[in-house]
Amino acid sequence: MIGVFGILLSLVLLMWLAYRGINVLVLAPTLGLLAALFGGEPRLLANYTQVFMVGLGGFLIKYFPLFLLGAIFGKLMSDSGAAATIAEWIVEKLGARRAIVSVILSAAILTYGGVSVFVVVFAVYPLGVALFRRADVPKRLFPAALVLGGATFTMTALPGSPAIHNAIPMPHFGTDGFAAAGLGIIAGVVMFGLGTWWLIRRERLARQAGEGYGHHPLDAAEVPIGQHRPGLALALLPIVIVIAVNFAMTKWGIRAMDTSYLAEKKFGATTLDDVRGIWALVVALVSAIVTLVAVNWQRWTDLTGAVNHGTMSSLLPIFNTASEVGYGTVIASLTAFGAIQAFLIGIAPNNPLISEAISVNVLAGITGSASGGMSIALNVLGAKYLELATAAGISPELLHRIAAIASGGLDTLPHNGAVITLLGICRLSHRDSYFDIFVVSLVIPIAALVVALFLGTALGAF
Repeated sequence: MIGVFGILLSLVLLMWLAYRGINVLVLAPTLGLLAALFGGEPRLLANYTQVFMVGLGGFLIKYFPLFLLGAIFGKLMSDSGAAATIAEWIVEKLGARRAIVSVILSAAILTYGGVSVFVVVFAVYPLGVALFRRADVPKRLFPAALVLGGATFTMTALPGSPAIHNAIPMPHFGTDGFAAAGLGIIAGVVMFGLGTWWLIRRERLARQAGEGYGHHPLDAAEVPIGQHRPGLALALLPIVIVIAVNFAMTKWGIRAMDTSYLAEKKFGATTLDDVRGIWALVVALVSAIVTLVAVNWQRWTDLTGAVNHGTMSSLLPIFNTASEVGYGTVIASLTAFGAIQAFLIGIAPNNPLISEAISVNVLAGITGSASGGMSIALNVLGAKYLELATAAGISPELLHRIAAIASGGLDTLPHNGAVITLLGICRLSHRDSYFDIFVVSLVIPIAALVVALFLGTALGAF
C-alpha cells in the first residue's frame, strides 16, 4: 500500500511542481526515484541509469527524427514567409467579421501541414491580434482560438497528421498515420464544430455586455510587417507535399520495398509494421523541406542559421517528453504499479478501448503533456491493450486512433507548458483566458473522445 501511495504522491508533486515552473528534466528523475524509495527500491543509481535513462533513450531513438525535421520545417516555413502568406490570405478572405474563424483556420492549416504549434503562434499572432483589434473582439479569446486550430483536431484526430501524437501509437500497434481515418475525421469535426460554436457564442455575449478588444497598448506595435513573401500556391506547396508524400509512402512506397533485412539483429530484429509509419513521415518531411528550400531559394538571407535554429529548438521539447517517458518507465518497474495496472485494465475488461482512453487521458493530465502521457501509457500497457483487443476482435487501427484522440484532453490543465508559454506570448493571464482554453481544448475534445468510443465500439475502425 505504501508503494501505491508513493506513486500517487510523485504524480501529484509532478503536476504541482511543473505548474510552479520547475523543469521536467529535473522533476522526472527526482520524482521517479522518490516513488522507487516508497516502493522499497533503494537502488537509486541503478534505477536512474538502467531504468530511467533506458526509457528516455528509447523514446529518443524512435522519435528524434520527427521532432528534428518538424522543427526545421516549421522554422523554414516561418522564415520564408510561407506561414505568414497562408495566415494573411485566410484573414483577407474571411475578413474582420470572422476574426475568430480566421485564426482557427490559419492555425489548423499550418499545423496539419506539419508546422509546430509554437511556430504557428509567432506566425499568426501579429495578424490575429491586429484582426481582433480591428473587429473589436476581446483579445482574451485569441489564445483559445489558436489552441483550437493548432492543438486539438489537427494534432490528435485528423488522419495523416504529421504530429508526434499521431506517430507514437504506430510502433505499438503496427499502424500508420491514416489509421481509422473515418473515425478521426468525425472526431475532428466534433472538435472543430463545437469549439468554433463556443468561441463565436462567447464573442456574441461579450458584445452584448459592451466588451471590446480591451486595453492592450503593447499590441499597437505588432502590426504585420511586410516582406517579400512567396505567393499562396508556393506557400501551400510544402504542406501539400507533407500530406501527399506521407500518404503515398504509407500506402504504397514503403510496402513496395524489400524489407526482409529488418529481421536481422543489426536492424533490431523488427518488422515493417513497426517502422512503416515513422519512415513515411521522415520521407514526407524531408521532401517538404527540400521543396521549401528550393522554391524560396532567392528569399533566404540566412538559410544555415534557420536550419541551425530549428535544430536547436527541437531539443528541449523532445528531452522534456523523453524525460516524462523515463519517469513512466521507473513507475512501471515498481511492484506497486501492478495494482494500478490491474485497476486500469479492469475498468472495462471487455472493452480495452475504454481503459486505454482513460489511462492515456489521465497520464496526459498528470504530466501536462499529450505526447508524454500517451507514451507512458502505451509503453506500459500498449502490448496488453493489443492482446486484449485482438482477443475481442478490435482492430489495432482503432486502438491507435482512440489513443491519439485521448491524449488531447486533460493534457491542457493549467500546468501544461504550452498553455503557459502561449499566455506569456499573448501577454494574458490564466484568469484572462484559461476558461475558454479549458472548454475548447479539454471539455470538447473529451466529448469528441466519447463520440469516437461509442462509434468505434459499435462500428469498429473505418
